[in-house]
Amino acid sequence: MSKTNVWPDLILRKLNQRKNARKLRLQSPNGIAESRYVAIGGIEQWISIRGENRRNPILLFVHGGPASSYSIFSPLIRAWEKHFTIVQWDQRGAGKTFGRNGKEGSGAITFERLVQDGIEVAQYLLRSLRQDKLILVGSSVGSVVGTRMAKRRPELFHAYVGTDQNVNIEGHQLSYRMNLKGLREANCAKGIKLFEQIGPDPSRWSLEDFDRKNRWMVKVVTPAPNMIMDLVLPSMLASPNHTFRDILSYFKGMNYSLAQLFDELISFDARKLGTRYELPYFIFQGDTDLVTPVETARDFFEDIEAPRKEFALIRNAGHLACFARPEPFLELLVQRVLPLTRATDRRSSGSAAVI
Repeated sequence: MSKTNVWPDLILRKLNQRKNARKLRLQSPNGIAESRYVAIGGIEQWISIRGENRRNPILLFVHGGPASSYSIFSPLIRAWEKHFTIVQWDQRGAGKTFGRNGKEGSGAITFERLVQDGIEVAQYLLRSLRQDKLILVGSSVGSVVGTRMAKRRPELFHAYVGTDQNVNIEGHQLSYRMNLKGLREANCAKGIKLFEQIGPDPSRWSLEDFDRKNRWMVKVVTPAPNMIMDLVLPSMLASPNHTFRDILSYFKGMNYSLAQLFDELISFDARKLGTRYELPYFIFQGDTDLVTPVETARDFFEDIEAPRKEFALIRNAGHLACFARPEPFLELLVQRVLPLTRATDRRSSGSAAVI
């Protein structure tokens, strides 16, 4: 059952931060644990690089939100660092990058600007870690950015892995119906009223409608961990690398970025980018995702043409599947994606799995 409040996390904040600091310590002589601001796109942007062996393949996260930095989740995926060098990048307008630059220093935020920044981040990582390619993981709104990065510069990446994959307006429509059904099953009168007021047509939603809808979505009960109450807030409060000022910047950045990206996000259509990709293309999706539903992600996957493609469901995982169920997600990465970093020509017409 999901948490109903975060008071225990606030009370135990210092204790949990110490536990996570110990968990994040690296003992390997070949390990890497570096966090710093890097000049990207004309501003300083925060990048964290962690792994037990700096020669391991690089895995770059493109976080969602908009502006929902994933560096708070590092303790949840500590085991991944045995196999990969994990890079968390606080995008323009997000997290510590927003804290450093503020509104005035962030400039105009568009998906095109984030794509350009992301490509520059990838090139920086390949130079500094002396590798030829990296694994690109686009999560939630980050899949809007990551898909474009993969389309534009496939030679930089071993593979693209989409999770919580955004596809098009049909995904928003299906998410609306699924969440309204859940609110009705929970007899949540206020949430039902709001959903019925804003209606099922995303093209008619205002930014305020979208924000209020999302606040009620977390009330819908599923077998999976709740992305806000079980994942985001506890991880944020327990992060040894985030002060309360950082947390304040986190939320300010989310509000600022959503206001700039909202229209683009609602109108995004992945198929309009073209469905042919010149690199291996994976989608690992939570089976109870109410934000970016499985159905639209799977339909999109069927249209993809790539040298290799695979679709997998993560059982009992909703949105933010890689953090809700990090062990099975890692298993998929190790079994399906990691071999591509060593192979020169691995081709497959496509497959699907449930794990």
